[in-house]
Amino acid sequence: MNIHHFLKPVIFLVCLVPLALQIFLFFEGDLANPAEYAKHASGDWALRFIVLVLVVSPIKIITGYTPILRYRRMLGLYAFFYVCVHLMTFGFFDVFENSDQSMYQAIIYIGAEIIERPYITVGFAAFLMLVPLAFTSTSKIRRSMGSAWVKLHKLVYLVAVLGVLHYFWLVKKDLTDPIIYSIILTILFSIRLINYYRKKP
Repeated sequence: MNIHHFLKPVIFLVCLVPLALQIFLFFEGDLANPAEYAKHASGDWALRFIVLVLVVSPIKIITGYTPILRYRRMLGLYAFFYVCVHLMTFGFFDVFENSDQSMYQAIIYIGAEIIERPYITVGFAAFLMLVPLAFTSTSKIRRSMGSAWVKLHKLVYLVAVLGVLHYFWLVKKDLTDPIIYSIILTILFSIRLINYYRKKP
């Protein structure tokens, strides 16, 4: 049996563990504020998966282990999934649960929040950029788009930067985690740039 046929479902299930843990802690954990936990935990994992997607190519560059590229699409789709979970927790706990607004009023409120709060503006922009990446991730679409697909999917770098910026604006005081993410992204981007210039004639 090809080890990659075994690893794919294993990785798929492992990627669901953070969601299962969040659900368990939300309902069974002794949390002071379950709603805040749900919003922040889903956001943390969304950013972690975005970073994991960006880790794949540097690992391939450093080790020469090409098969690792097989898992990049799955990690990317999970990144999009956790971003959607994060967005839904914000929509539910910040809008619908704590208000008696109609659906129309809630949408207007969300729109105002996106415009007025920079960290939400940046986070929502990152989400919008991920949408076309998720829906063009299949091999068939990649082949049909050709070089345009590669250019489109470079948006993931901007998504990662916006994700970290979203984190910086959100936490305000304790900047330890967003600084760590910034350092990781700097290292990953540097590896890609060095490899790019090494390949140039």
